[in-house]
Amino acid sequence: MRTTRVSSPAIPGVGNRIADGLHTDAEYAPWDCGPPTATRVRSSSEWCCLAYFRRPRHPFVCGRTQKGGRVSDTSMPEFESADNEIQVIPVTDFRNVDGDFEHRLPPPSATTNAEEYLQNHPDVHLSDEAIRRLVQGAVEPQDLEGIRVERHRVETGWLMVISYRAYSPMVSLAIENDRLLAEVSYAADPHAADVRKALAMPRPHTEHAVLIHPDAYKDIEESVDRSAKRVLTDNPQEVGERLVERPLMLVPVTFKSETGEPADDLTAVDGNCRLAFCYHRIPPVPRGWVDDSLIGDASKKRVVLRPSHLMRMSLERRRELVRKVIKAAYSRLKAPRTGSSADIRDRNKWAMALNALTIPVTVIVGYRDDNAQRGMQRFPAGVRSLLLRMNTGGKVFADGAKNAVKAEEIINGLYDEGLLGPEAQARPTRDALIGRGDVAASMEGLGFNPELPDLRFALVMQHLTYKSPRFNALVRSKLQTEGNLVLSRRNGPIVELGLRSYSASMPTNSPRTALETICLWQDLVDNSWVVENIDTDTKVDELLGRADTGETQATLLLGALGMISLVMSGHLLAAAGSAEADAGTTIARTSVGLITKGLLAQREGRLILADAIKRVRAGLPLRWWDTEKQELVEQKTDWRGSTYNAMLRSAVRHGWKAKAPGKEKKTPAEQEADKLTVFQEQLSTAVDRLRDLFELREKNGTTDKLAWVEVEASFNQIDDIADDLRLISERKPRNR
Repeated sequence: MRTTRVSSPAIPGVGNRIADGLHTDAEYAPWDCGPPTATRVRSSSEWCCLAYFRRPRHPFVCGRTQKGGRVSDTSMPEFESADNEIQVIPVTDFRNVDGDFEHRLPPPSATTNAEEYLQNHPDVHLSDEAIRRLVQGAVEPQDLEGIRVERHRVETGWLMVISYRAYSPMVSLAIENDRLLAEVSYAADPHAADVRKALAMPRPHTEHAVLIHPDAYKDIEESVDRSAKRVLTDNPQEVGERLVERPLMLVPVTFKSETGEPADDLTAVDGNCRLAFCYHRIPPVPRGWVDDSLIGDASKKRVVLRPSHLMRMSLERRRELVRKVIKAAYSRLKAPRTGSSADIRDRNKWAMALNALTIPVTVIVGYRDDNAQRGMQRFPAGVRSLLLRMNTGGKVFADGAKNAVKAEEIINGLYDEGLLGPEAQARPTRDALIGRGDVAASMEGLGFNPELPDLRFALVMQHLTYKSPRFNALVRSKLQTEGNLVLSRRNGPIVELGLRSYSASMPTNSPRTALETICLWQDLVDNSWVVENIDTDTKVDELLGRADTGETQATLLLGALGMISLVMSGHLLAAAGSAEADAGTTIARTSVGLITKGLLAQREGRLILADAIKRVRAGLPLRWWDTEKQELVEQKTDWRGSTYNAMLRSAVRHGWKAKAPGKEKKTPAEQEADKLTVFQEQLSTAVDRLRDLFELREKNGTTDKLAWVEVEASFNQIDDIADDLRLISERKPRNR
């Protein structure tokens, strides 16, 4: 955790000053807290006073009551030694008759005043049942009476939150983990019928700050169990020997409930890893503590708790489970000590269970849109944008997951702003583009064959290469960028949404690598084009004929569908280091999009694109252009996808000639094009080396700035290159 010294004027009640406090880069949200206030936060071995200022980036640790402690970020776990006994860490001021701390689950009667307070609070937009659930899960519900409801700014309005400590079994895991969005299967893939698919996006409640999950309850249970199993392996957390101290973000949810299932819950939308390890620290419980129907094997006398077990329980049964765990833990800890290693390990197991039984939480309890007429319509988008911005430390989102979240934000934003057309067209368009659910029906409603994934991919490309001031402004805001909406900024969301058409059919790592080189070319943005239902070989041939006449619409659609077919079949890849050896000559080491543009510029290239569309759809090997026979022929038997890619890139650079490139005199235009290609290749290499430097600095944790004398010459060269290139190039198009 990076720390920096800060200073501040004295604040009454939190010590004389904050000059010796620590400003941490942990994942805290910049709450709008008004005047400075103070509160105590429990860490593993000390109480810390936190002073909150109006719109601070982070809380300032400003006072300690014990020495030797440290703030936990619940990082890698340190497993207990049999020789050391783990202590139960106090989370409240309650002490038993012996003066020792003990957990005490408050009775429901202790929650009445807090429930009434939140029910009457103007910034709390929840049902009475949702309020009852969060209050009865609190460790100290009396502290919620009069609690301050804080505001957090999101793009479209304000989220209202409260913070307290809750019992971990009273909270459920996130319904779908956004970190996995780039890795799961989607309904957008026509072959995804018999596989686990990504759940549908949560929908807004009509009047409450609640997320509605429309999927079948069994699919939701499978999702949370899968997420828990994965994080236990992929992201270990230090829970048990120490408390969880970084707050989890919670939101009330409701389900399309089926017979006998809970209608609502309180789920973690940030903090899945910490919560999963809290469950993991609870030892196997007697069979009767959970629903027998979920256990399966009748011989099991003790059951390992799964998230789905907890979700199935009513509020009352979950409270009873907490009570039983507390009772069982203290019963074991109060038993006489034997001093053996086995005794210490068993005692430590129950001590860790008690330490994992509570978690600090921040609960979203309300939402106020800047446009009051929108009500709760944009609440889900506000929650998702908040989470993406919170994940700036610890285990951050991978680029694919970030692009997936941003892509869904963009599509939902376009829908909310009416940029997807009238409602009858907008809703199926949104569902088809996002690709989570109802995709086949949506594609049919829009007039497309849902069995052809390339048509949906092209639809994604078309909608996200649109250009208008309103469109560009909305997309820039979702991407959190300024300036022109250039191809590289559009590319990431297009790739992630487009690949959902193939998520269950094939591995997408290699296509993703190729597409991330930028699968677009500027003509797609500069010209208006639409996707047509090109679903037969005859329609492909007609499209080729129109493209041969120079029709822009046909040319761009042919390029989009052909590029998708070449990439997804493994015949148009990122340029490999051995590509020149495969081609026997130099190649065009440019992006996938520019290779496609080069193919469209030549008759032979357009034939290759059209043939690729037909052959890939039919599951047949792609053909190659024979320059001597002047026709498409079967590939050589020893060709691989990388060989085809190298030959394709060579043809784009040198043309489709019967003689080997370089054996005949080139025209001046061809010579200039070769020089430009060489320059661009070397420039791309320089960019790659700069990225290597960034990655190395990040790996080493380097934050110091480079001395100006070390980089001055590089800056001068870059400026000179840019100035010289402007002398021979057109002006940069404005995209505002």
